[in-house]
Amino acid sequence: MKRLAYTIAVSVFATTVGISAAHAERICKVTDPTDTPLNIRDEPNGKIINKLRNDREVYVTEVTYDSRNRPWVYLEGYYKGEYRQWGWAIREFVSCYDR
Repeated sequence: MKRLAYTIAVSVFATTVGISAAHAERICKVTDPTDTPLNIRDEPNGKIINKLRNDREVYVTEVTYDSRNRPWVYLEGYYKGEYRQWGWAIREFVSCYDR
């Protein structure tokens, strides 16, 4: 009987955790400590093609490293209801969390 109760409790917990994880979304925000818009580039260390302000919600869709082994992220997201592919930014200025 104890084993059955334990099995049911574990199953309910696993199902609840699975449902919560299925609804979690990884979201990131621009967090440039200089409080200036973050430069967005056409490639890591490339030409500046855009700028994003702090607190802009973004999605990181790709990660790569430059010749100095610094991480760069490719940023996409919504702006005025339209999905945009912005470009590359140094990873240091983007903070991510699960929502």
